[in-house]
Amino acid sequence: MKVLGICGSPHEHGNTAYALRHALSNLGEEGVETTYASLAGLSIHPCEGCFRCRYGTCVHQDDAGPILDQMRACDGLILASPVYMGMVSGQMKVLMDRSALFRTGGDFALSGKLGAGIACGGFRNGGQELTLQNMQTFFLQQDMHALSDGPRYSHSGAAVVGQASEDVVGLQTVTNLARRLARALRERQGG
Repeated sequence: MKVLGICGSPHEHGNTAYALRHALSNLGEEGVETTYASLAGLSIHPCEGCFRCRYGTCVHQDDAGPILDQMRACDGLILASPVYMGMVSGQMKVLMDRSALFRTGGDFALSGKLGAGIACGGFRNGGQELTLQNMQTFFLQQDMHALSDGPRYSHSGAAVVGQASEDVVGLQTVTNLARRLARALRERQGG
């Protein structure tokens, strides 16, 4: 069982990174192998809609390649993004767009994988739900199974506000999300 966590924040050690690492730590405690990937400082070109990826490769050879390879190899995927204008960060959106190569030619390489989202905003109602819906839409477009953090809070994923390390409620949604993801992965393996 392998889970890839992708941090879409331009800040290597910010709140989104903290929340994602919290989720991956919880998954590790559940016996799940995890990998952390950060988009901070990477050079990832936007998708140009040229559809060269129909032939198996993207026209851009940049920092997206290794992350896309990790996405293909994982069993579960956590996307974590700060809220920027009520949506995912530009870095995360560019990576989402570049993942179109998983769908071209009818392949759907991410089909059936599990997906979960973490959104970090400046206020409790600062756009986290819309940002999580961006991620849910991405998972559905890739024919993945999208998970929420479930009861007691039941967001579309984990929602963190302000200083992540001090947001007790937000970190509980992150923990809930990680545990639900671990349980779903175990159920798929028959254990």
